[in-house]
Amino acid sequence: MRVAIAGAGLAGLSCAKYLTDAGHTPIVLESRDVLGGLVAAWKDSDGDWYETGLHAFFGAYPNMLQLLKELGIEDRLQWKEHTLIFNQPDKPGTLSRFDVPDIPSPFNVIASILRNKDMLTWEQKIRFAVGLLPAVVRGQKYVEDMDKYSFLEWLKRQGVDERVTSDVFIAACKALTFINPDEVSATILLTALNRFLQERYGSKIAFLDGSPTERLCSPIVDYITERGGEVRLNAPLKEILLNADGTVKGYLIRGLNGAEDEVLTADVYVSAMSVDPLKVMLPKPWKLMEFFKKLEGLEGVPVINLHLWFDRKLTEIDHLLFSRSPLLSVYADMSNTCREYANPNRSMLELVLAPAKDWIAKSDEEIVAATLAELEKLFPDHFGGDNPATLLKSHVVKTPRSVYKATPGREQYRPAQVTPIANFYLAGSYTMQRYLGSMEGAVLSGKLTAQAISEALPVANSSNLQTLTRPPATNAATA
Repeated sequence: MRVAIAGAGLAGLSCAKYLTDAGHTPIVLESRDVLGGLVAAWKDSDGDWYETGLHAFFGAYPNMLQLLKELGIEDRLQWKEHTLIFNQPDKPGTLSRFDVPDIPSPFNVIASILRNKDMLTWEQKIRFAVGLLPAVVRGQKYVEDMDKYSFLEWLKRQGVDERVTSDVFIAACKALTFINPDEVSATILLTALNRFLQERYGSKIAFLDGSPTERLCSPIVDYITERGGEVRLNAPLKEILLNADGTVKGYLIRGLNGAEDEVLTADVYVSAMSVDPLKVMLPKPWKLMEFFKKLEGLEGVPVINLHLWFDRKLTEIDHLLFSRSPLLSVYADMSNTCREYANPNRSMLELVLAPAKDWIAKSDEEIVAATLAELEKLFPDHFGGDNPATLLKSHVVKTPRSVYKATPGREQYRPAQVTPIANFYLAGSYTMQRYLGSMEGAVLSGKLTAQAISEALPVANSSNLQTLTRPPATNAATA
């Protein structure tokens, strides 16, 4: 059976991969000349990579880890020491660590909190632990019910000290959702915290050994094409054509560089686009349907990713760092964390500016200047004195609409992968699945879509489709 998929991000590619496993023939259409969607990367004229985002992988990403294992590329993840590292704004140049011992969960995370002496007092630690107890004990239903509160409101209801919020959770919220605790839904952060508390290596972090486009997306494409599927770049969807009964008749692909438009027909159609372009592409008759009307409750959050190359080493730390800066979210020296980007003499910092809503319209020069001002606080020894570090070059990547903005009440608007249109399905991290808008959420959504299609329209060898089983936790520890 032919399945046309609009979008070659992780959701579309993972959907296509699992459809091939089930014996179907996917045709993936990507509007741009690059794979990856929200994990896309490009090479500049010097041969250096720059990416859409700072992509960190967690041990609590079971579907992503399983996908890498099935592709035979799990060794491309470079696992870091099991710790979370925060800058201390009141002590420029110093770091605070939450080192997680290799003992069963949740005792490992609890021990990391108790052993930290820099950020929280004992009273705050106890309040913190007591406050989180309901989310751990009362289960997922309780977590889902908390979507009516912002995370800050939920913390206040639990009696958690405001300093805990400013010291820990502002950084965590900005890193996971690109917005602050007073904006983000409590459900989103509680879901993430539950994964970190319940899985031994859930909070362990890894980086790819190269760009996501080459080291992650290209192997998925190879897997698909080797089994009869197809992935087409520069194939922008112009219109979803309908039959008289409202089902999909075909995808109209816009012709580029003077070429004529083309109609692609298939048995089943999937949108693996982000929610914002999908809303634009919806046929008028569908927009009157309650299922699709609900999509108006979702919109992407703006994100800015920066790459800064310096003439010297600023740090030897091989890890993700939480900046705790009012401007920046997380950063890493990719010359340390990523094998392909390695440089023993110079640093390439990759940084996420968040929240980005007040910066997305500003010039690259303004954004870089503001970031350098923050770096002077993070690296006082390298930017002061008579010989400060010199910025060699920079890239600023703006995504005006990234993952859906996870504010309170958004969960009710997240659609299922199965739509009321018999031959049309959705994939994307904004669709309903148990993870937030993330790489893991995108992969899981694609997998769920492939399963739904195979269950509705089975073929002879549909049993080849992998079930949604959780891989062993040791994947993250031993990779």
